Amino acid sequence: MLDARRRACLEAIGIELWSRRSKDEPGGRAEDHVSVLHRALRYPNPNPNLPPLNVADAAARDTGPSVLDSVSSLGWDALRTMVADCHACALHQTRTQTVFGVGDPAADLMIIGEAPGADEDRQGEPFVGRAGQLLTAMLAAIGLRREQVYIANIIKCRPPGNRDPHSEEAASCQAYLHRQIELIGPRLILSVGRVSAHSLLGTEESVGRLRGRTHRFAPGDVPLIVTYHPAYLLRRPQEKAKAWQDLQAAHRLLAAS
Repeated sequence: MLDARRRACLEAIGIELWSRRSKDEPGGRAEDHVSVLHRALRYPNPNPNLPPLNVADAAARDTGPSVLDSVSSLGWDALRTMVADCHACALHQTRTQTVFGVGDPAADLMIIGEAPGADEDRQGEPFVGRAGQLLTAMLAAIGLRREQVYIANIIKCRPPGNRDPHSEEAASCQAYLHRQIELIGPRLILSVGRVSAHSLLGTEESVGRLRGRTHRFAPGDVPLIVTYHPAYLLRRPQEKAKAWQDLQAAHRLLAAS
């Protein structure tokens, strides 16, 4: 059974908890809803056959080998400075500021979203609006605080009108993200949203088809789980139960590694 704090977190993200019924009640079951979810999840072995995105090749095409080489040797402070002054794509013309990332630089779990929105562009921190509040509640549901994970995006600048990033924009930022992953050395990556999953895994499959499996991010061979973006969950709350399954899978992987 869940403790009161965990139940409150689940209620905050919109997961309905069914109360336990006796077997003699109409429709009675001996297990509550969360126990059913725990038992129902069966994740196969990691699938190494998905074609990974070649970060080095993509970044070299858009930022040049010399820039890629310099990024691969940077520490945190130098990398943050380089991102803040980046002019590798046209998004620098419309941004208020870059959104580098936030959290524990030695985190076991790294969460990678899609692109900054208007709130993130103003504050310079990822996931700070309504979607960010939901993400914080989702993390709390598996016993984690924002400060215990590292949160970043595929790209560091807000696309105008909150549109999806263009492929060349994502490619221009990939060397930065790759270096962040190297510096953190996470034991697990949680990819949230379609754009994030496509960029990290080099695939065009839907989130619905990608979730429920453990993928591998190369380079580094880091386990990776795909789930829905919190902004999508705000629009389609009926999918929150699936996101809860994904979080439970992430929690189990972290506990086992």
